[in-house]
Parts: sequence; C-alpha cells; structure tokens
Amino acid sequence: MPTTQTKSPVRRIDLDWLRICAILSVFVFHSGRFFDTGDWHVKNPTTYFGVQVWTTFLANWLMPLVFVISGASLFYALGSRGALKFIDDKVRRLFVPLLVGIFTAGMLMVYLERVTHHQFSGSFFDFIPHYFDGWYGFGGNFAWMGLHLWYLLVLFVYSLLFYPLFRWLRDGSGKTILQRFGDFLALPGAVYLLAVPIAWLMASLDPRTVLGQRNFGGWALPIYILFFLYGFIVISHDGLQQRVQQLRWISLTAGVLCMLALLTLWASQGDPAYGTVRFAQVFGIFGISAWCWILAFLGFGFKHFTQRRPILSYANEAVLPFYVLHQTVLLSVGYFVVQWQIPDVLKWAIIAASAFSIILLVYEFMIRRFNVLRFLFGMKALPKSETRPALAPQMQSTK
Repeated sequence: MPTTQTKSPVRRIDLDWLRICAILSVFVFHSGRFFDTGDWHVKNPTTYFGVQVWTTFLANWLMPLVFVISGASLFYALGSRGALKFIDDKVRRLFVPLLVGIFTAGMLMVYLERVTHHQFSGSFFDFIPHYFDGWYGFGGNFAWMGLHLWYLLVLFVYSLLFYPLFRWLRDGSGKTILQRFGDFLALPGAVYLLAVPIAWLMASLDPRTVLGQRNFGGWALPIYILFFLYGFIVISHDGLQQRVQQLRWISLTAGVLCMLALLTLWASQGDPAYGTVRFAQVFGIFGISAWCWILAFLGFGFKHFTQRRPILSYANEAVLPFYVLHQTVLLSVGYFVVQWQIPDVLKWAIIAASAFSIILLVYEFMIRRFNVLRFLFGMKALPKSETRPALAPQMQSTK
C-alpha cells in the first residue's frame, strides 16, 4: 500500500463535496432546533423527544466533521505562501464575515431570542441600544462570537495558532514525523485509536467549566482541536486515506452500534451526572461514536465523491455565505411560522423550504454579484468583466 504524502496542488473534489454536504446538514440540524426539547433562540410551543434524538444524532458528528474537513483543507491552503499571506487570507475569509455577522445578523438573532423568552418587549429598533448591554453567554446581549458564527471565530484562532505546527509538519523537518505517524495509522484498524483521546476528553471535561462547556455544537472547544488535527493528518497520507476508504462499512456499522448504545443508556436512566461512572460511559461512547461516523463519511466521500459536476463550483463558492446567512433566516422565518395554528410537521416544512429559498435568492441576486458584498461574506472578488455573473451554474466550464 503506498504511503507517500499527498502534495498535489489539485483541488480535492471529495473535500468540496463533503464540505457542501456538511453545511447543508448544519441547515437541517438548525431547522429542527425549533422542535426538539432543548432550549434555543426560538422554540415551537410543542417540542418532541423524537426530534431531540435526531438533533442529538446530528450533533454527535456534524461540527466535528466540519473541523476535520477544515483541518484537511488547511493542508492544501498552506501551499507555498508565507505567513503574512496566510494570515491575510484567514482575515478575509473568516474574520471579516464574523465581524459583519456580529454587528448585523447577531443583533437580530439576540433580539428574537429575548422577545420569545420574554426577556425584552419592544421593537427591534428599541432593542438596538440594548444589544451592547453586556456579553452574550454571560448575562448580556452582545453576541461577541456571532452566535452560530462561533465556528468562524474558533477556526480563525485555530488556523493561526497551529499554522507553525502545520507548516513544520507539511514542509519542514516534522515531515518525517507526520509520514511515520500516517504509516502507523494506515495499519489495519489503527485509525480507530484516534477515538481514544476524544473519548477521554469527553468523559473527563467538566461541562460546568469554561473549557468543558458544550454550547458550541454540542462539544467542548478543546476537543475540536483534535478533530482539526486529525483532518490534517488523514489528508496528508495517501495510504491512510485508502485505509479509511476500505474501512468505511466497518466505521458505519460501529457508528450505528455506538448510537444505539447511547440511546439505550439515555432512555433507561436519563442524563448522567458529571463525575459518575455512567457519565464516563455515556460520553466516552459519544466520543467514539463521533469518530466512527466521521471515518464512515470520509470513507464514502473518498470512494464516491470523485466527479466534478457543473453545480460543484457554484455550490462550493456559496458555502460560506450560506453558512453565515442560514441561522438568521431560519430564525426570522421560524419566529412567525411557529405561532401559526397548523400541524408542526407542516411548520417545519414551511420554515425549511422558505429559509432555503430566501438564502439562495439573497446569495444569487445580491451577494454573489457585487464585490463589496462578496468581500463582506468572505468571498474572492470577481474580475471587473464578471461583476454580474450568470445565473445558471450549468453553463460554467467543468474543466
């Protein structure tokens, strides 16, 4: 089995497809949050345990998968550019849309939460001065992390923090270490050992502490570092990627079994208390389950996401603006729809379909066509001759 490191500058089609699928799954996840039993910004009057099971399943692997893809993409993003160009790219791609979200969409989302939670009465314009009263998450309103845009903030920090390490591993004297570690993980079944640190941190971090709180996609922030590193490691080694592809059905089976075990434990005894053996069991399995599902998605992606379709370049460019917009639009639509006297499944369908359509229309006819908005949403500028790109992506070249 070949063990050479991947150094080709060719864009990875499989990673692009996986990224698109992951962000669409984030949209599906948030569209269900109106109806699960957990607290959220806007809630339907009636909530359902079955929906909670669904959103818990998605939370088990969704944002970890996004960080794995981000780490893998960073392997190629390093390229031959120096540190200053790398930082400039991350500021434009991540920090600028984060700031835009904090001072625009974040304000509206916090307002909707305060109104629906009976913590504020008045119009949105009445709320604007109060948006700067304290820090969100600490008793105030100012959404310093952009609410769902916390991912952009964390990815920005991690990218800069680990840039020296990743550069050393990819192009420096650490290349041999990365190669040998990849060789080891490419051995039959060895890649599953990466679940051990995840399970240990899940079982040991106290969710009542700053480092252990799981308000970021259902996970503690330090654990995302592991997923970020794992993505970089997996994509650096061709033999490891082949092994992940070979193990895809085993990974899927293991993920299903872990999820069934979690549901059985939760249904029988409810939420476990921190420090108990049962807490360690439940969240240890939760961590193992996440890595198995991620390996399954990567394996199937490496196997089947190999063709470039006309829609790919369009969708891949739209991913970041779609992510930035999606929760704000969902909440804005859902705020009204959940008050309607119609079946709840119809509410969900209307919220999801309407929000998805609005996002695509805003992206196509506003963001995508104008360089100022492209900049604010982390996109590259169009050449002057293309400032009003064609609507239909099927007309684009597939070369």
